Amino acid sequence: MAGLFDKQADVYLDGRPTYPKEWYSKLAALTPHHTLAWDVGTGNGQAAISVAQHYEQVIGTDVSESQLQHGIPHPRVRYAHTPLNITDEEVIALVGGEDSVDLVTVATAVHWFDLPKFYNLVSRLLKKPGGVLAVWTYGGGIEVSPTFDPVMKRFHDTTLPFCDNRAQYAFDGYKTLPFPFESVAGFGCEGNPLPLDIPAKLSFEGFLKFLRSWSAFTTAKDQGVDLLPEKVVKEFEAAWGDSKLVRSVSYKAFMLAGKVKL
Repeated sequence: MAGLFDKQADVYLDGRPTYPKEWYSKLAALTPHHTLAWDVGTGNGQAAISVAQHYEQVIGTDVSESQLQHGIPHPRVRYAHTPLNITDEEVIALVGGEDSVDLVTVATAVHWFDLPKFYNLVSRLLKKPGGVLAVWTYGGGIEVSPTFDPVMKRFHDTTLPFCDNRAQYAFDGYKTLPFPFESVAGFGCEGNPLPLDIPAKLSFEGFLKFLRSWSAFTTAKDQGVDLLPEKVVKEFEAAWGDSKLVRSVSYKAFMLAGKVKL
């Protein structure tokens, strides 16, 4: 994951959707205590600051220093850089020690992780039996209109040669994501994640920022390929209806939540 989102950290801040507040309320209701949460792959802290509405302290970690430089300040959130060479013991000490964490959240990032290593850390850090791990993604999926959506599908297909293989978990809506935790009622289970919608109001310029925040867009650019030449932008604009139009859109999301198996 390191480096994939460094170059477009400022675009990422503006271009990604905001997750509904009720998600965090429902997740907080799953844990008996609300002392400490760990938001992993925190990026600019969008999820961390929302988790902090329900927990006394949130540790937001990321391998990307440039993303953390855009971290949204919050009195109950502490951001920390976790470089690739950090040891498991160092992560555990940084976050709070074994059996110390009430909630672990990963917003549209877990598919980039070394899953066995990460899941082992989560199993050590979560309180037992009450601690919960929640992961979610929207996989780049967005619905705008019957006219627009086929254009989006064609564009998405052009990005595939530049996608990291791990992104397939997100494209699959986490249906193929390994998730070796005890399922929590109402939050899906391994192979069957909970489908969710993220409703949003989006301008055409905001939509273009969303596309430019994709890792595949930057990978293609580094290889001399512009995935959004003027012709493609014009095609999107025609399907959008009017470049000044703010549209109601829906990002298609998927969530899994679980507890450590005892």
